[in-house]
Amino acid sequence: MVSFEIEYISAGGNRNPAAADWDEETGLLAYGSGRNIALWRPLDTQHRGILSLLCGHADNVNVVTFFRPASEWPRLILSGSVDQTIRLWQNDLPSNDVFRTVNLLEGHTGSINCIAVSPESQCIVSGAADATIRLWLVHYANSHWEVSLIQTIQTKPRFIPLALAVASLGSDSLLVAAAGTKGDIYIYATASGRILSHQATLSGHEGWIRSLAITWEEAGANSDFLLASASQDKYIRLWRLSEHSGFIKSGDEQLYENIDFESLLSNKTHTVDVGHRKYSIVFEALLLGHDDWIYTVSWQRIAEKPRLLSASADNSLAMWDSDVALGVWTCTTRLGEISAQKGSTTATGSMGGLWVGLWSRDGQSVVSLGKSGSWRLWNYDVDGQRWIEGNGISGHTKSVMDLAWAKDGSYLLSTGSDQTTRLHAGCTDGQQTAWREIARPQIHGYDLNCVDTIGAFRFVSGADEKLLRVFEEPRGTAELLKRLCGVQNTLKREFPGSAIIPVLGLSNKVVEESPKCQPDQSATMAENTSLLLDDVGGLGEYTSRHLPTEDNLARHTLWPESEKLYGHGYEISAVAASHDGSVIATACKASTLEHAVIRLFKTKDWREIKPPLAAHSLTVTRLRFTGDDQYLLSTGRDRQWAVFERDGAIPQVFKLKAKNSKAHSRMILGACWAPVTAERIFVTGGRDRTCKIWDLQKPDNQLANTISESAPVTAVDMVPRPVQGMLVLAVATETGDVVIYFLKPVSFMVESKSHLEDHVRPFNSITQASWRPSLEDCGKRSGEQGSDASYGRLALCSEDCSLRLLLVSFNGLQDANGT
Repeated sequence: MVSFEIEYISAGGNRNPAAADWDEETGLLAYGSGRNIALWRPLDTQHRGILSLLCGHADNVNVVTFFRPASEWPRLILSGSVDQTIRLWQNDLPSNDVFRTVNLLEGHTGSINCIAVSPESQCIVSGAADATIRLWLVHYANSHWEVSLIQTIQTKPRFIPLALAVASLGSDSLLVAAAGTKGDIYIYATASGRILSHQATLSGHEGWIRSLAITWEEAGANSDFLLASASQDKYIRLWRLSEHSGFIKSGDEQLYENIDFESLLSNKTHTVDVGHRKYSIVFEALLLGHDDWIYTVSWQRIAEKPRLLSASADNSLAMWDSDVALGVWTCTTRLGEISAQKGSTTATGSMGGLWVGLWSRDGQSVVSLGKSGSWRLWNYDVDGQRWIEGNGISGHTKSVMDLAWAKDGSYLLSTGSDQTTRLHAGCTDGQQTAWREIARPQIHGYDLNCVDTIGAFRFVSGADEKLLRVFEEPRGTAELLKRLCGVQNTLKREFPGSAIIPVLGLSNKVVEESPKCQPDQSATMAENTSLLLDDVGGLGEYTSRHLPTEDNLARHTLWPESEKLYGHGYEISAVAASHDGSVIATACKASTLEHAVIRLFKTKDWREIKPPLAAHSLTVTRLRFTGDDQYLLSTGRDRQWAVFERDGAIPQVFKLKAKNSKAHSRMILGACWAPVTAERIFVTGGRDRTCKIWDLQKPDNQLANTISESAPVTAVDMVPRPVQGMLVLAVATETGDVVIYFLKPVSFMVESKSHLEDHVRPFNSITQASWRPSLEDCGKRSGEQGSDASYGRLALCSEDCSLRLLLVSFNGLQDANGT
């Protein structure tokens, strides 16, 4: 029996202020990642990272929030997407983190931008790009969720809602604050029944309002409410909602009594009728301190007092407290970055702002999502009276286009349309191993399409530009791999220092000088950070013994660029390096014979081996060397494959040995070689929904077998060595399905197959699949004694922004096959 286990998931967060929520009761954080919802426990002592991805939406997720209308009801996650739908995800067992879709709300004709919930009133309020606000009533009975639309409000004057806040003022009394693409906040309330009506308009902001948050000022039924609004005008405004009848006098213009309004920016009192009670709303305070747009505000009660957390595009989190003695709100803590290059979008400047700020249940931890899609975590150290940055998670924010293992399987590189190349490795503490992103070798200005490793300490990548770039492992990354992952580099070589990206530059430059980091250049706020200057060496290297934080990943783990490879006329489409590291094969997008060539480069002197290899008429999609580097396989959009053989006299020269111009009826997207022990067998997969196995040793390169799939095949790969006497082939499709085939070694007929379960696989096109090339893959599992079980690690990257590492168990395969 073949089984699958998710060992590692990497997926960045969507840059939307409403696309995340942290459940206070369970400590589970859910956030939008592409069209998926990622689940993570920030305070997990085992540091397991992303637990799972919820798949179902057809487009990017904009909104995520937890909802539990009643204690006896199951917990829900509500998600809103660009696909104009709201999904309800139910958690059946509190002991696990498995959610399933139980209802789908349709009706909006625009992207869902915001959702607010009222557990007391069992109501959901949604706002969308169709300029409407909808009120839904939720009911749960007999294990079935019923959601009915109560009201649709067309915003007048017309604006697109970007933020909502809801307060329950009684069993049937509801107050809704809505704001968005105008600088005003619109207050709706249920005067009678459950129908909302417009009651007041709060003016003051001079930009779009991105976030609203409401809370009780004090514990107790008679407490005032505090409403916080965050805007692109760089200010936070606080508003007080009060029911105290003795505090307000009636009249044509209602004003506060015995208060000097000359000291206030606005003294207008708004009256709101909620049920049979009257409330007043007045401007309370203007909070100044951020230097850029403010994306989110969030309340938490600390020592029975409300504290406000704000996240801003100036790359900082701010905590605001009320000074009772002075009657003012002040910023008491600031987390994030102080930088001389604040606002810069380069890798060595600001990371482009913080989009989300969330509290933990006890207020002793906060998390924030940055532009790079990475989550940062801070924990409060009571003894040291400071905030210390902990271990967050990271991932690509756009399609992951390619991946490549180190030749010895010690680490994994991924690259994608978010213009980054990331290095993932298994970090061990002596007892267990957890995979993490431990370096970010490349931050580019073009979308990256392909990557491959060259030997033990270099890699080459291709992007939407006409050249390829070669990078060399710096001393800092080598030390990280040694300390955190136990990877020993046996090569005796002089490692370069770390790299930086000059402003407006694309090339990673080696740091030649010794600019010891200054507090105002790279450290986060001095008293509130765990990044010490000792973590960064004299050449800007990351030298700490702890996992690098997001700030360190972006600044101090870049690999210096050593070479550029020229020759192609269009964007690079494919690259492959020989296993001995002596030759690199490259191709670019092409629509003519002139550009549909494969160019080879010698790594000894980085000169092109001419003439280029010609066989295709359109873009080459895949390039693959055999394990002994004697053959090079290429596939293309022209539906054909070609095999080039290495010249015995001149090892760097390859010559066309065979090709098939009618291999598939549609373009070929996937290709791989069988293990060397299986002679010269290779596999191709195409959009014609077939996977074909070819025998190069037979006359006319005879087709050995054809496997039909239910969707276009986008990637194929074989385990580097036979498993229990059989070949193991992974086939990935455009719909995210992955099938593991076990092939007989001589006939190549399918002996058995296994499908990835839905909770494991992606639900979008898989761009690459690759088995880990290490001795452990087909041997005993790490730490296992006296077992004949076999394991393989399969890496998958997808257009859904995720990278997944699966542990595939072949245990019991013999019994299942009856051999």
